[in-house]
Amino acid sequence: MNQERFQAACDMVAQSRVQCGIGTLGEKTLHAVLKHYYEPDCACHEQRVGTFIADIVNPSGIMEIQTRGFDRLRKKLDAFLPEMPVTVVYPLPHNKWIYWIDPQTGSLSPRRKSPKTGTVYDACYELAKIRSFLAHPHLRVLIVLLDMDEYRNLDGWGSGGKRGSSRQERIPIAICDEIQLHTSAQYACLLPAQLPSVFRAADYAALSRLKLRYAHNALSILQEVQAIQRVGKQGRAYLYQRLI
Repeated sequence: MNQERFQAACDMVAQSRVQCGIGTLGEKTLHAVLKHYYEPDCACHEQRVGTFIADIVNPSGIMEIQTRGFDRLRKKLDAFLPEMPVTVVYPLPHNKWIYWIDPQTGSLSPRRKSPKTGTVYDACYELAKIRSFLAHPHLRVLIVLLDMDEYRNLDGWGSGGKRGSSRQERIPIAICDEIQLHTSAQYACLLPAQLPSVFRAADYAALSRLKLRYAHNALSILQEVQAIQRVGKQGRAYLYQRLI
């Protein structure tokens, strides 16, 4: 993690867009900043590998910056992983401030801090979509926790049009942490410290503060990378055992 290089990437992208309105460019700011942070050499950006375009290709391999759902990533991984090492970069908000945009006037609301603080556990929903790839020796996942400003349109329903609203742009402010996931031992960061050696999904959900359905996503990931195994049942609930 390099704060100085990250700030330089933020400044460079901001300067290149100073004449453009939020969301008017094809590539979103968050994606652009991370691409320049992880590979400052633009000659390595947007390189063709087979029938796909990779965000970054350099001597270390391929880097894909995934700011949206992982569903669309599966075909790329099928094509990329036999060729060279692949790192999937997944940014998550750590601290987030929200601006609301009036769709009629374009005016912005005052900046408001979200009460939620993001953690590595928030990656589990998307990681579960590529769980069959997670144990591949060529695949690494890099979770990046960022402070960011988020701009949202007041185009939803409910009070003030906030429920179901669309996100227009995310502007990274600071990099807070980078968490690499490759080995079973590294996936141990998804095991709460207080978790007993044998546990139920409900125990995991309570300690990770995930909803139960998302806790099941995390457990499927941990089984895939052989960090836990299913060892029986307690009533109707499955029992899991830590392996690391």
